[in-house]
Amino acid sequence: MNTIKKILLAVVALGCAGAAYAQQESSSSSVMRRGARNAKTSDSRPGVTSRMQQHMQSEPVSDADMSWMKVIYRSLDLTKDANAPLYFPEQPVEGSECLFRIIMRLLANDNLAAYEYLDGREVFTDQYRMKVRDMLDRFHIYYQDAKGSNEKHPKFVIEESDVPANEVLSYYIIERWEFDNRTNRMRTRVEAICPVLHRTDDYGMESVKYPMFWIKLDDLRPYLSTQNIFTSDYNNMPSCTYDDYFMLGLYDGEIYKTRNLRNKSMAQLYPDPDDLKRAQDSIQSQLDSFENKLWVPSLEELEARREALLAKEAAADSTGVDKTPAVSKRKVTSSRGKKSKEPKPAKVKRGKKSNAPKAKSAATRSVRNRKR
Repeated sequence: MNTIKKILLAVVALGCAGAAYAQQESSSSSVMRRGARNAKTSDSRPGVTSRMQQHMQSEPVSDADMSWMKVIYRSLDLTKDANAPLYFPEQPVEGSECLFRIIMRLLANDNLAAYEYLDGREVFTDQYRMKVRDMLDRFHIYYQDAKGSNEKHPKFVIEESDVPANEVLSYYIIERWEFDNRTNRMRTRVEAICPVLHRTDDYGMESVKYPMFWIKLDDLRPYLSTQNIFTSDYNNMPSCTYDDYFMLGLYDGEIYKTRNLRNKSMAQLYPDPDDLKRAQDSIQSQLDSFENKLWVPSLEELEARREALLAKEAAADSTGVDKTPAVSKRKVTSSRGKKSKEPKPAKVKRGKKSNAPKAKSAATRSVRNRKR
């Protein structure tokens, strides 16, 4: 009887466990189906969901939390080695493609918003949103209407050979340098990017630049984070993404404009090329050293600077370079806080002191009288 009771209890326990497992499986499967259904309806492109887009969007810092901000316009020349990852490969190879082809595919599928290029008036609102059809007609890019396209959500089919990726030889970007009071740190981010076409006329003259449109980088980041690239010829392994490339500031851009009241570019403010170069270097130096100038250096930092200066002077001595100004500066620094002493007069040798009074010793006898 005891054996039969044990068998019955084991059967009942197994039945309860099976029922609980079935209930768990049914609930988990419903959650997965509901999640899969939402993922399909949220974004037509696999790998990028609405949750991912919300995660990649960076919230702008409030004006109340900022004490300083500067807007910089840069031109990225794709012929430079640092900017080459944005241009190559020209044709899609093994799942990798250049930045402009990614942008054009997203615009053709109505997954991205483009805004009008207005020099000095970059307003990213629906009022200035560009129609993709008008943009394609303006720059003579051949296209066809895709299936399911309508007036509200237009979609296009563009052949790979019709995408002018080889003519996009530069980009304009808008940088925002912000000092956040909450973290007491400088924050640098790319706000928008603009592809620039370089086209020559029928006479083969110098190429003319045609800025196409502005794209908010926050809208583009979810798609850039899925594209791996390699940034060096020494390492052919794709070690980062396009998103990492912009977030880490791996590009090399020349400052062509800063936001100013007169809305003038650097070339208009400084017509001379030498003055223009000095102004650009001065702005870059101010941006790089802004955060370092906010804090008083510690004693360790001051000692390290002094040792670096002495090492530099020692290196100059070994190379035979004249460093007289540096030596004089060091002497002045070492004698800081001390009274300057007047030079002592040269000592005059005198004869032996005589026992005669000082008043009589002033008159000396001649040699002739001494012999007498």
